[in-house]
Amino acid sequence: MIENEKLLENLENYFGNWFETSDVPHMTKNLYPYSSMFSPIRVNRLTIKNRLVMGPMGNISMCEETGRPNDKMLKYFEERAKGGVGLITTGLIPVSHGVDPSLTEPDRLSYFPRIDRSRTNLAGWRDLSYACHSYGATMFIQLTAGLGRVGNPQCLVNSLKLPVSASWNSNFYIPQIPCKRLSTCAIKKIVKNIGQASADAKACNIDGVYLHGHEGYLMEQLTNPAFNRRKLGRYANWQAFGIDCVKKIRERCGDKYPIMYRIDLSLALNATYGEKMKTIKALKKFRNERRIAETLDYMVNLVKAGVDIFDVDLGCYDNWWLPHPPTSMPSGCYLEVSKLVKDYFKDHGILSNAGVEVPIVAVGKLGYPDLAEQALRDGKCDMIMLARPLLADPDWPKKAYAGEVGSIRPCIGCHEGCIKEFVDGGHPQCAVNPRCAFEHELGNIQKVDNPKKVCVIGAGPAGITATAVLLAKGHKVDLIEKANQVGGNVDVAGVPKIKYEVENYRQYLIGCVEKFKANKNFHLQLGKSAEAKDLQGKYDVIITATGTTMVGLPVHGINKPNVASVVDVLRNPKKLEHAKRVAIIGGGDSGCELAYYLKYELNKEPIIIEMQKYLMSESCTANRGHILHYLQKAGVKAYNCTSLLGINDDGTISINQNVSKTVPDPYNTWQPILPDNIVNPLAPKFKEELEEKAIEVDYIVLACGTKSNNEMYYELVKNNAAKEIYNVGDSNKPGKIFVATKTAYRVAINI
Repeated sequence: MIENEKLLENLENYFGNWFETSDVPHMTKNLYPYSSMFSPIRVNRLTIKNRLVMGPMGNISMCEETGRPNDKMLKYFEERAKGGVGLITTGLIPVSHGVDPSLTEPDRLSYFPRIDRSRTNLAGWRDLSYACHSYGATMFIQLTAGLGRVGNPQCLVNSLKLPVSASWNSNFYIPQIPCKRLSTCAIKKIVKNIGQASADAKACNIDGVYLHGHEGYLMEQLTNPAFNRRKLGRYANWQAFGIDCVKKIRERCGDKYPIMYRIDLSLALNATYGEKMKTIKALKKFRNERRIAETLDYMVNLVKAGVDIFDVDLGCYDNWWLPHPPTSMPSGCYLEVSKLVKDYFKDHGILSNAGVEVPIVAVGKLGYPDLAEQALRDGKCDMIMLARPLLADPDWPKKAYAGEVGSIRPCIGCHEGCIKEFVDGGHPQCAVNPRCAFEHELGNIQKVDNPKKVCVIGAGPAGITATAVLLAKGHKVDLIEKANQVGGNVDVAGVPKIKYEVENYRQYLIGCVEKFKANKNFHLQLGKSAEAKDLQGKYDVIITATGTTMVGLPVHGINKPNVASVVDVLRNPKKLEHAKRVAIIGGGDSGCELAYYLKYELNKEPIIIEMQKYLMSESCTANRGHILHYLQKAGVKAYNCTSLLGINDDGTISINQNVSKTVPDPYNTWQPILPDNIVNPLAPKFKEELEEKAIEVDYIVLACGTKSNNEMYYELVKNNAAKEIYNVGDSNKPGKIFVATKTAYRVAINI
């Protein structure tokens, strides 16, 4: 089994510079027709029509506050069922309200869907199963034992109760708050609740149960010695809880009811952090993680207890980029993991209680039909899990089956809508699909009776999104773009190899515009700057989607020839041809991604200067974690809590650095940044001890933000250029693709 543990070390190294040895996938159809992907498969006695699984994505705040699925949730899932996926799995559904206090809001409300609160909730689940079955999809409900140490610690304030865990563990979000050890009685109550929820699910015509046993949630806290350090009682055996839950489901639902289990082959904490596991207080307790051999043994025992199917990955919250691989990680990143398990089961003759092989579902950025099909043909897995790709394009399966691969809207791995949005208080959505989770209110696009003449200025994501909707409604659209190509600044964002999915999205946008050209109502003008005076009175509606411009800095030497913006450098990397040490002013997403590009692709020595406490403070935890982890591994120097004072004539820059010991470690990836509206009263007091320094550099790149390029909009409004004038995307408010597409779609569908 030593070679299995070596796999973790190899993957840890590979995930930093994977693009040096692996090809970047594209939306090709070289393996069409996809005979493996669209063949049926048996799970227990259930036949699933194809090998595609909609992965679980937490349906946070997509239900009534009582937990009953509502129209938002029903239409969201129905859209994916209609798109042709074989198996739909829900996001996590807790069964431990009253045991895990982090789950329940004041007044017994919850932002989680529930199947356990009352019989009134069952009607919503029955409606959901009927909707999925109407299109031939099967449906599993994902049941979770709870959140435990990764739950919201505000329960300490709301209900004066500590969060809970398998043992006394620190809370992930506020490590100063301890999580209380669950009693044996409380654990047995969760087992009983899982049995009842499974029986209720079966009564609601849901096709199977899916146990949420990975990523460091409460079920894993009880089934992994990293978190479960109990010395006495039944649950000192870390396998006992999972096995008891499976046996209870079998007791309540019989042998024929399918049970799926989500597991990580390893937390991979030791592989990720190495010696840090011995020195960092937040990680020390978790060194004794479940090893691969132990996980395989546990999986065999779960099959003996009644599990029919697994999906398997790596990681937990403390290295969150592993279970939620972002843009910068390779596609198909866990195919070797699924193959290892599949081969192990085959070599040891492991069969389910139904006497059939136990299917292994592959996960990890498999949203490219050729990649998915090849994995199935190569025997690396039995099914393909698509989570975010089905948010980006619910019709992914239909389009793949029909060979219309080029029309699949690709996921860009940004996590802005699907994760960060609900972490910040919203619900799951999608950056590139503005309809996602709004299907219930937006409906289908309807043709208008009186088409209008519309001018859209700017052919970036916002402009192209608006144009697509307007043409679908039957309007006449002139799309004007000052550059000689469409896509806006997406062309810049996709330059680094770690941003390959953004480049794939740009190619999708180009394909959209090519399709527009076949529409007689569409006219494209490239290489033309729109002038307000030329548009006066020519259109019924004008939409500006003119993007942003870079923000400069009012410091000495900012206009020197060795100073450029991040956009300029990415458009023309030869600017850095003779530079080795490059100072990047701004440690947000663009600054840190540029540093990654310079270090790993151009062999430069980037130095990051950031005024705020944290690098990439606006990014999803998974995305920032992956970038920062490998920047640190590569030895990139980062100065947080530091401001640029000036650019000197002697080849140095002057900075003002806070050298206080209270300044956070810029490369802390094992703890999240709390949202601005959450205060940690237990955090150490921040102090300021400023010290001026000079740093030798060859080049300076400004990555210190953008501002809306909205002059055109206000000029048009001032001159009453049309009866309706709208400003969408970044020119309305600087943001990311997530904001740009949403605003553009909303405006266009109401014209």
